[in-house]
Amino acid sequence: MKKKMYATIRRYENVADPAKAAQEVEQKFVPFVSSLNGFMEYTWIDLGGGAMLSITVFKTLADAVAANDSARAWVRENLGAVLPPAARMEAGRIVAHK
Repeated sequence: MKKKMYATIRRYENVADPAKAAQEVEQKFVPFVSSLNGFMEYTWIDLGGGAMLSITVFKTLADAVAANDSARAWVRENLGAVLPPAARMEAGRIVAHK
């Protein structure tokens, strides 16, 4: 039986400086998010046109939900100058993975 994993996905729109946002995310947010309970994996994607996407994988749904709350507040306080609030947030169980 495969282990269960849960992902949170956040989409950001109208990011004024995607290169600066990516640098700030890598240097500041990745250390923060990787310290959260149940953290497994993090990916930051530049979709072009000022849109960016984050995917974070956790061991449990409870960890994913708690991380969403923590991340929202942390980003607002620490990356608000380079990232607007997430336009969309989703969380769910990963049902296929390699």
